[in-house]
Amino acid sequence: MKRIALFPGSFDPFTNGHLDVVRRGVGLFDELIIAIGTNSSKQRYLPADWLIAQLQTLFQHEPRVLVRSYRA
Repeated sequence: MKRIALFPGSFDPFTNGHLDVVRRGVGLFDELIIAIGTNSSKQRYLPADWLIAQLQTLFQHEPRVLVRSYRA
């Protein structure tokens, strides 16, 4: 059975602490999904699309890390 971790949050901004959690989690799970949430009633500091692109680039050599978005 595949072990999947979901790491949800706004990640506005994505910090070194978030990066540390992802790096540690990759060693524990078969797949780690970074789920970037957007709330239409709140204003983001960084655009979600930009952040998704940056994180996909950051983790491009780690196939176990997926970056997705969701609406809260």
